[in-house]
Amino acid sequence: MRDALGSVQSVLVLGGSSEIGVATACELGAPRRAAVVLAGRQPEALRQAAATVRAAGAGRVETIGFDALDTGSHDAVVEAAAGLVGDLDVVVVAFGVLGDQASDEAGGPGAVAVASTNYVGGVSAGLAAARRLRAQGHGVIVFLSSVAGERVRRANFVYGSSKAGLDGFALGLGDSLAGTGVRVLVVRPGFVVGRMTAGRRPAPLATTPGAVASATADAIARGRELVWVPGSLRWVFAVLRHLPRPIWRRLPLGD
Repeated sequence: MRDALGSVQSVLVLGGSSEIGVATACELGAPRRAAVVLAGRQPEALRQAAATVRAAGAGRVETIGFDALDTGSHDAVVEAAAGLVGDLDVVVVAFGVLGDQASDEAGGPGAVAVASTNYVGGVSAGLAAARRLRAQGHGVIVFLSSVAGERVRRANFVYGSSKAGLDGFALGLGDSLAGTGVRVLVVRPGFVVGRMTAGRRPAPLATTPGAVASATADAIARGRELVWVPGSLRWVFAVLRHLPRPIWRRLPLGD
């Protein structure tokens, strides 16, 4: 439960060693020394992430195992986190994979892995979080979406379509939770400079994990349901989403 000042007191980050996940945990954990649970697949990466979050000023920081593809375990993971820190004020769905468009088109398991992780895993984890928070009667579920899902580009349509599906799911979940005390925040960053995009040419209006985390924390505090990072992308896509497809597919929007 948030404290008397409305500050977050407990956070679960699914994808707890991701750069945006760690930055968000730092941003939410520091102001009131909130308890943080970082959930992910790699113990050593989680250990390093936990050290970073503690150094940033969070209070108690715990780590637990989580695999986006092991959907049968998601309810148990959320319950385990609540068992460690009590009611969950914020659950951040921060995991995802970018894939390699050319390789994924050529064959093999890559495209299915992207879709399974980003969409199927996100749906399963989001519903598990919603069940827990609805039982509490309060909380915020944050979904890390992407502008890549706002209008899917030919250059990364496997990844973009997975994010489009997750974005639509998250918005619908938020509508279904209206009046329950639980709300959903969808975060749509542009190109994020970091490990996931290393070696790729940054797109215009690129951002950073820290900027995404700061915008997320501000949106939670303001009770918002959707935030673009940077905010100017909202107006860019207000135009781009309406372009005729023959023009859209010819735009040099990167790889």
